[in-house]
Amino acid sequence: MKRRGYLYKGVSLESGYTRIVGPENSELRLLEFGRLILPEKGDEFHRESGSRETVLTIFKGLCTVEVKSLTSKEATYTKIGGRTDVFSGKPFMLYIPSEVSYRIVAESPGLDVGISTAPSEVKWPPVLVKPENVEVRNLGAWNWRRTVYISIGENVKADMLLVGETINPPGNWSSSPPHKHDTRSGVEVPYEEIYFFRVKPSQGFGLQRIYTHPEDPDPINEVYVVEDGDTVAIPRGYHPVVAAPGYQLYYLWILAGEERRYGAWSDDPKHKWLGDCEAIIHEILSS
Repeated sequence: MKRRGYLYKGVSLESGYTRIVGPENSELRLLEFGRLILPEKGDEFHRESGSRETVLTIFKGLCTVEVKSLTSKEATYTKIGGRTDVFSGKPFMLYIPSEVSYRIVAESPGLDVGISTAPSEVKWPPVLVKPENVEVRNLGAWNWRRTVYISIGENVKADMLLVGETINPPGNWSSSPPHKHDTRSGVEVPYEEIYFFRVKPSQGFGLQRIYTHPEDPDPINEVYVVEDGDTVAIPRGYHPVVAAPGYQLYYLWILAGEERRYGAWSDDPKHKWLGDCEAIIHEILSS
């Protein structure tokens, strides 16, 4: 029986790759997430993607990535990234297919890269999504307004992965109205998800709730304090998030499931009225 518990506390990372969460240490079946730290310019990391597709998210610093395959030409992406932190603009993300090798070379000190993977039975070409190609959505209203960056969405051919970022202003909520994506219905498709958090200033915190309907045969009702560098696995259930007053909250979100369709979820019926409020507020503000 795998552990019941969904919070993976941030730790001081050594040079190289650190796997944080995946099927081996969680209830997740598909997703794996870890971080790559290359402290010095010129440091390198090599990996075979194997039977999994990969998304690189450059949190901080510059790097060059070379992708090699036996069946296609080599692809090289030179000096990509450049953010000083995740709050300093939209991301560079690189989609890497299965059955290739790739090499990451740090072009600046302190390179920090998120590596997200999921199983893949197809092989698409690698795709670099630059900041100017990121889809930006300003969602919610009042104190559940937030900015969502969709990088690896339907714009990129992939097998399972959908990856993006969310920025919560201080004191604001996101994933609100609370939504879930763990069953198949007219609007909902089963996905599992991972959130990786950063906080600015770094001593701050937020709260993450994961819950199911009380009548669920295996109910969940957990609340976690999330701090800078923490990761949360969300195999199922509703999962709203709030930032503490005075602190910006960032999270990388990684989805994998039966389809690749952003927005294929259902809201908690008790809180669905918040979505109706959003439409009214937007209509008032636009008039």
